[in-house]
Amino acid sequence: MTDTRLDALCGVLGYRFTRPALLTEALTHPSVDTSRQVGRDYDRLEFLGDRVLGLIVSNRLFARFPDADAGDLAVRFNALVRKETVAEVAHAIGLGDFLHLSKSESQGGGRAKPAILANALEAVIGALFLDGGLPAAEAFVDAHWSERVDRTSDAMKDPKTRLQEWAQKDAMRPPTYTIVAQAGPPHEPVFTVEVQVGGRPPLRAEGRSRRAAEQAVAAAMLATLDPDD
Repeated sequence: MTDTRLDALCGVLGYRFTRPALLTEALTHPSVDTSRQVGRDYDRLEFLGDRVLGLIVSNRLFARFPDADAGDLAVRFNALVRKETVAEVAHAIGLGDFLHLSKSESQGGGRAKPAILANALEAVIGALFLDGGLPAAEAFVDAHWSERVDRTSDAMKDPKTRLQEWAQKDAMRPPTYTIVAQAGPPHEPVFTVEVQVGGRPPLRAEGRSRRAAEQAVAAAMLATLDPDD
């Protein structure tokens, strides 16, 4: 990635790296062959960033809800750090445009895949932590999670409920879920469900039950939406 592109992303992140190689690593998907170049993919930074995000969010929840018990804090925490929420933030800042993917992954829509977006953003948070310490990571998380911390009552709702409420807000028809495939033995089936809502391109996801697949595909659709819509 060119220095100009890295500078553009630093502007989005609100932080300028003293070690730009960390940011490059955080943007490199495992599909990229790194054997021919210096560096590695984002797996290690993702591992670190996941823990850094968890520390910051748990600290913010502890301070924001002093009367909440541990169980309530845990539910709120899970809603804020789950992959779907992280992917929503990544989508909101346009992180997919900066990812370094293999040709096949890029052509396969990798820049919009919630799992890739979430993993890459966690890696970016890890890179922020390594380059600028906890304050740098906290500044980014606070900028993009503070309102979500206050809205955890909504975030605690399951994805199907949240997607239906999103559709209702704009007087759309409720989401429709269709089983498009079922595989595996009877005792261990895998369902593939497609969701359509609001004229948006349909998405598909798998689950070990129809309900799990519906929740998964609703979460995937939510990750494509602007959280301010």
